[in-house]
Amino acid sequence: MKKTKKHLSLLIVLVFVMSMVLTACGSREGTAPAEPEAKEPAATEAATEEGATTEEKTTEEPAAEPASGAGFEANAKIGISLPWLGTQNWKEAETMFKEQLAAAGFEAIIQAADNKVPQQQSQIESMIQNGVKVIVVGPVDGSQLGTVLEEAKAAGIYVIGYDRLLENTTGVDAVVQFGSIKTGEMQGQALLDGLKELKGDGPWNIELFGGGPADPNAPNFFAGAMTVLQPLIDDGTLTVVSEQVDFATCATIDWDNAKAQDRMDSLLSGFYADKDIHGVLSPNDGIARAIITASENAGQAIPVVSGLDAENESVEWVWSGRQYSTVAKPTDVLVGKTIELIEMLQKGEALPAGDAQVNNGKIDVSVFELPPLVVTKDNAEEAFANDPDRLALLQ
Repeated sequence: MKKTKKHLSLLIVLVFVMSMVLTACGSREGTAPAEPEAKEPAATEAATEEGATTEEKTTEEPAAEPASGAGFEANAKIGISLPWLGTQNWKEAETMFKEQLAAAGFEAIIQAADNKVPQQQSQIESMIQNGVKVIVVGPVDGSQLGTVLEEAKAAGIYVIGYDRLLENTTGVDAVVQFGSIKTGEMQGQALLDGLKELKGDGPWNIELFGGGPADPNAPNFFAGAMTVLQPLIDDGTLTVVSEQVDFATCATIDWDNAKAQDRMDSLLSGFYADKDIHGVLSPNDGIARAIITASENAGQAIPVVSGLDAENESVEWVWSGRQYSTVAKPTDVLVGKTIELIEMLQKGEALPAGDAQVNNGKIDVSVFELPPLVVTKDNAEEAFANDPDRLALLQ
């Protein structure tokens, strides 16, 4: 009897448990259709994180470029790294960056590297540690700053190349410069125009000079000039008496005027003892003056010589007829454009597309190219109409 009661009790418990299980199952089945609805927002969220990766990539890709960002404080520190202060245009850049950044409300940290790559690397490192938001770099050697510029980018700092391309690095957002190929074309054409104007009918004897090989602009200046001159060398209108026609041979290490004058002395003594030299392609004004001085010392009539940078002394020489031409690249315009980009970045605005996309060996860089201007005696007053300091030199 006891056993029967015990079995009965167990049976009742078992029935109760089974009914609870069935109820629970029925309850889950009844809510099953609602489950996906409950999970849908989560699934959508996951899709937005993952799949919107595709969508976000489309909308955020420009943000990974120099194009956009969160902006930064209006009184931020801005680093300016210049290669040296050995020519007028770099001295002007130092002064104008200091004045224009202060006027825009920024704190400027400006350093010049005395044309030494390790010094420039160290100065940029210091700017990173000082918490600058933008570093503007006029490189000593455009291909030797990759590591430190990538370090700056990793720290969230914008990098803008100034006047020269920053090569072989992903650590650059944009470059502001005057068109270097165009500048070279202008120099070549100015040399040709001067020969026609001052040296009678051809053929003409000329020599070629290039700038510093570490400066990425220098081979471009030379290449641009040769697009104008090479066809006339080929047809005999122009004769390079020394036969030195490649950039590597014609380059002037460090843009050094003394080196240029030594080379010109050697060319004149070696190839022009019994010949007249009619013209010389010069990549900048300092080298132009060195070429003219060497020619005068050798007893040659002054050749037609091109130039670049509208340095004060060369502006006077152009006006007096000693130097045929220079190419003006107004520093205030270059600095002004750079600060315009800095102000956009400070506000978190997208940078506009540059005038050209140039591959620097690692990435395509957006380059803002400003238009240079050939200056001769004929147009000097007009060219410097808004530059009272240079205008005053035309006496």
